[in-house]
Amino acid sequence: MEERYYSLNRYLRETFGEKVYKLALDGGMSCPNRDGTIGTGGCIFCSAGGSGDFAEGRCDSVTEQIRRAKARIRSKTDAAKFIAYFQSYTNTHAPVEYLEKLFTEAVSEPSVAVLSIGTRPDCLPEEVVALLARLNRIKPVWVELGLQTVHPETAAYIRRGYDLGVYEDALARLKEAGVMVIVHVILGLPGETREMMLQTVDYLSGEHRPHGIKLQLLHVLEGTDLADEYRAGKFRVMEMEEYFDLLFECLRRLPPDMVIHRLTGDGPKRILIAPKWTGDKKRVLNELHRQMAARDVWQGKPVEFAPKM
Repeated sequence: MEERYYSLNRYLRETFGEKVYKLALDGGMSCPNRDGTIGTGGCIFCSAGGSGDFAEGRCDSVTEQIRRAKARIRSKTDAAKFIAYFQSYTNTHAPVEYLEKLFTEAVSEPSVAVLSIGTRPDCLPEEVVALLARLNRIKPVWVELGLQTVHPETAAYIRRGYDLGVYEDALARLKEAGVMVIVHVILGLPGETREMMLQTVDYLSGEHRPHGIKLQLLHVLEGTDLADEYRAGKFRVMEMEEYFDLLFECLRRLPPDMVIHRLTGDGPKRILIAPKWTGDKKRVLNELHRQMAARDVWQGKPVEFAPKM
């Protein structure tokens, strides 16, 4: 099937000449929105695992985590290259000396092709950006930032803890350092209209655009404050057709050279409350690609309406 968007898989094959697999790692850090630096409750949607529910155990060294994750993947494929993805919590929320030891250990593994770091834009002081720039001269470094929305009222509701200017500053400094930036966006946040969500996408397609984007459908997970709001009937989650319709419009608005790292996302089934239809990831992706072809959706190609006669 012809690919209608610039997928991460395609980018990796073009860059490294083969499929590259992601290893989810835990760097042993917390989050300033949990440890009292700026708050204690965390973002309203964030699970106890700090968005790292699929990561290896933090009690192991980085080398051991990589070994175990590779063994799990190689039981299904003969993969040779990997992304060391520090996913859980905020992975620059630590002294730079600790980060240098941690990340250097990861990039020293011969099979690791990319170092990917999930963090917050308010946790990127100059000395950390300088470290990432140095590591980027050894192997490619990606930084993933959880922006989620450009709307201040929504950001306050989800307890994001920083304003848009902080993101813009971090993005500019990371780009200047030569580090690739991937931004996370959540579609379906409570209180946001379709137009508001598209405004976030338009913003990321303009002056403050990252290199890549993760489009994530809102998931309601056990143990989160969002779960309490959902059970109280304060918002609804999207049905599959509704989400596809919004997602396809997002793709049409995104630049054709922006790498799409994610189109849906999937929460751990053991703690997923809603939407339940996302639990069957294979079926969702198959239907997504089928409808994309049926509707002739292409990334960066707006719908052309025939003039009325």
